[in-house]
Amino acid sequence: MGRPEDHAAPDPYAPPVPARELTAVSADGARLHVEVHGPVDDPAAPAVVLAHGWTCSTAFWAAQIRDLAADHRVIAYDQRGHGRSPASRRYGTDVLADDLEAVLAATLAPGEKTVIAGHSMGGMTVMAAARRPGFQEHAAAVLLCSTGSSRLVARSSVIPIRAGLPRTWLTRRVLGSRTPLGPVTPLARRILKYATMGPGSAPHMVEACARIVHACPRRVRHAWSQVLDRLDLDDHVRQLTVPVAVVAGTADRLTPPGHARALAAALPDCLGLTEFPGLGHMTPVEAPGLVTGKIRELVTGHVPGRLTGHVPGHVPSQATGHVPDQATGHVLGQVTGRGRAHEQHDGTGTREGA
Repeated sequence: MGRPEDHAAPDPYAPPVPARELTAVSADGARLHVEVHGPVDDPAAPAVVLAHGWTCSTAFWAAQIRDLAADHRVIAYDQRGHGRSPASRRYGTDVLADDLEAVLAATLAPGEKTVIAGHSMGGMTVMAAARRPGFQEHAAAVLLCSTGSSRLVARSSVIPIRAGLPRTWLTRRVLGSRTPLGPVTPLARRILKYATMGPGSAPHMVEACARIVHACPRRVRHAWSQVLDRLDLDDHVRQLTVPVAVVAGTADRLTPPGHARALAAALPDCLGLTEFPGLGHMTPVEAPGLVTGKIRELVTGHVPGRLTGHVPGHVPSQATGHVPDQATGHVLGQVTGRGRAHEQHDGTGTREGA
């Protein structure tokens, strides 16, 4: 008889083992670590692409990967300098767009459609790529999680004082710090939870995020902080013409929900804005089931049921590689969108109104 711990449920935030690992090569020669999970050789399995945020890695999407890989080809990659993707001398929104295009070319067949989910800087990656041919070729729909398009430092409420020049200056100093984060200590967990997560976040969620964020090299953290400080993708948002769903936490201090509301108002085809009361910036970790559900909705509504032109086992020319259960959550939420029905989720059913 096995020990009780042998039968314990797997940690939903433990990074799953990919079915295939690839190296995508970006426009400037930068190499990007890419993972493909799920039925990689099944041409009927729809593809989902996951782009993580600042100081994170593919491990950030562990809960989504674990769920979606049952019936999707899930593609996750490390932004340059993060996770297993080497750092480079180039940083900027054009680079983010280049890298996403490279990942799409390396993992999808010509013309193959996918849902792309971007969290924080991953969402900004999607905005930056809106006008790119490679993005337009493959993107069927997008999920933007906890992100914004401009004025990130000025609108951040991480520093608990009134908005204005002093708060902006302090925020810039804190987020752009070159100081090593060091080991994950109880104090480090408290700071990270305050800055990035809702007050009700469970300890195992905080621990998962802390491990990921503290693993980011400080030089990379600083270099990308400078890009985020200068970010202005407002024009790109207006050119993101595919259907887009937006989610945000009402307790997000890094990208307060005003960013999400501005995105929903500016997007040409916004499917709706979902605000999760009490959640912070790390929505895919804090409400994994809800975020995964949004991705599934987009796949069902916008990706053809059967893919064409995909050759099982085929790896496009710009990639090199080798072949080496679900987290759930429920939060009271509200969905709004232009031309869409209003929905109120209260745990007992869904009520719809005009």
